[in-house]
Amino acid sequence: MSALIETRALTRVDERRQVALLEPTDFTLNSADRVSITGSSGSGKSVFLRALALLDAPTSGQILWNGQPVANADIPHYRSHISYLSQRPALLDGTVQDNLRFPFSLKTLRKRRFDLQAVTTLLGHAGKTADFLHKNAGDLSGGEAQVVALIRTLQLNPEVLLLDEPTAALDPTSSRDVEALIDAWFAGDNSRAFIWVSHDLDQAQRMSAIHLQMSAGVLSAVAQP
Repeated sequence: MSALIETRALTRVDERRQVALLEPTDFTLNSADRVSITGSSGSGKSVFLRALALLDAPTSGQILWNGQPVANADIPHYRSHISYLSQRPALLDGTVQDNLRFPFSLKTLRKRRFDLQAVTTLLGHAGKTADFLHKNAGDLSGGEAQVVALIRTLQLNPEVLLLDEPTAALDPTSSRDVEALIDAWFAGDNSRAFIWVSHDLDQAQRMSAIHLQMSAGVLSAVAQP
């Protein structure tokens, strides 16, 4: 077991209001970890996840990736391995396949190639056939759009998934499709790990082996039943 991500006294402060959003946090995510974080709205769950994704710069403290601090120049490379998925996916105009091909047009991924077979396999885990690739993104339901956003990420083989309430706006069937995709991705390689922020305690227990709680910016462990 190796540490993928570590935080050392990581904090986030709302400079305008001078309010602490994340108290000094020491945290380690090891390979093969399945972590859930629950807590009330505004407790700091998303703040922590976005800081880990380096979408919002920490106010102080350190984030280590594979034992090394992440330099500014390395952030695009880091984000290609540490993937953040939000509650509301952003899709492009065009078909599902257009959306799945899009990442390979980016500079950081120019050496990678779209793999239709791998994508078709991922679709199958979510109960979708290859015909789904030809659907227009604008015609997708919320659940279908989230599946597309997730497959768009999973096809890149990230080391870590940071899942920010990805099923909060979905019906139970769509939620299970997303869970099935995550389970299949995780089972494919024991060096992977994920953190799932959820408002659903049942889901948190179902999808994780390590359950943490966030309260007023403080992250703490929850005893498993």
